[in-house]
Amino acid sequence: QVQLVESGGGSVQAGGSLRLSCAASGLTYRTYCMGWFLQAPGKEREGVATISRFTGSTYYADSVKGRFTISQHMTNNTLYLQMNSLKPEDTAMYYCGAGAGACNLQLRLYSSWGQGTQVTVSS
Repeated sequence: QVQLVESGGGSVQAGGSLRLSCAASGLTYRTYCMGWFLQAPGKEREGVATISRFTGSTYYADSVKGRFTISQHMTNNTLYLQMNSLKPEDTAMYYCGAGAGACNLQLRLYSSWGQGTQVTVSS
């Protein structure tokens, strides 16, 4: 069964950087897409960035384009999110997700989730 464990979150001042990691296990050929999602208190979860496990194609939310980069290490099934030029608006719990459908930011496409890692950006 798919297991996802996020790490790398923390507190940083505006303009700083963080690199999140997601250690995945139990993935199969059916796990076509991996992604990062955020959820702020009292808000719905929303997509940040996705990457196709087999083509490397990426997709980003408009709010993070040019600042965040999603990547993956295929040998050990580790997913990364490099976050630069962080803003207070980026503050949220960040979740790693895996799905077997199309690779985009729609939550319904993801069937497995990690426990999340907190990112807090102060001004």
